[in-house]
Amino acid sequence: MPLASPILPATLSMGAVALRSRDVNRLASFYQSVLGLQLHGRTPSAISLGAGDGALVELLNDPQATPSDRRTPGLFHLALRVPDREALAERVLAADQAGLRIGASDHLVSEAIYLDDPDGNGIEVYCDRERSTWPWTDGRIAMETLPLDLKALASIAPPTPGPLPAGSDIGHVHLKVRDLEEAAAFWISLVGFDLMASYPGALFIAAGGYHHHLGLNVWSSRGAALPSPHRVGLDHLTIRLPIAEIDALAGRLLLSGTPHHYKDGGLRTADPSGNAVRFQAT
Repeated sequence: MPLASPILPATLSMGAVALRSRDVNRLASFYQSVLGLQLHGRTPSAISLGAGDGALVELLNDPQATPSDRRTPGLFHLALRVPDREALAERVLAADQAGLRIGASDHLVSEAIYLDDPDGNGIEVYCDRERSTWPWTDGRIAMETLPLDLKALASIAPPTPGPLPAGSDIGHVHLKVRDLEEAAAFWISLVGFDLMASYPGALFIAAGGYHHHLGLNVWSSRGAALPSPHRVGLDHLTIRLPIAEIDALAGRLLLSGTPHHYKDGGLRTADPSGNAVRFQAT
């Protein structure tokens, strides 16, 4: 598997995730009531939601979008990172009050809950543990999927869940891909992420020593055909970089023959599985 790579800066951060939907109003209501996102902007074609000053989710209205297929590449989940366990507990309470079933895991580096939105997009809400406590083995981050005590977590929630606090962001995005070698050649060797961990059927990659900014898996999508560009689900993810790093990446994409273009102030391309990405200047 290709590992040599240009190193992306530690200042890299994840931006808003854009989701295509046939009913953005229904989706927006869910993200506001259950996840605590606030309305940042609305046009006839899109709704922007976020926490504090930052937009985290963009809902693109497309009444003719084709249904999503869990077996094809696309979004596995977007991950909303909250600043503390109390904020995570609020989302547990909000999901319970909405009558939703959720999953929950202790990943050693973080604590997380999982649920799906009305379109079937996967969502993780998590808070990191202190970086100094993250376990490492042979230069790789050691993550597990252990049970999380939801009752204990819910016990520290306020009586009524409020909005997602300022400082919450997109911590990572987990993608379904059709081939891990192919995905590693793009995201590691070409784009420049570091491999942080590998598990059967999955890679976790990051910049600046974070546990992961991107997850890549083939658990249901191995060998699948490219997804339709106008399907319900992921339209594109956003990665924020200094402009000099974006220009350098554009040069690498050009040399590799990878299609790309500038649009709305950002560099856009797609991985070999058809997952579209926008690199936005910080």
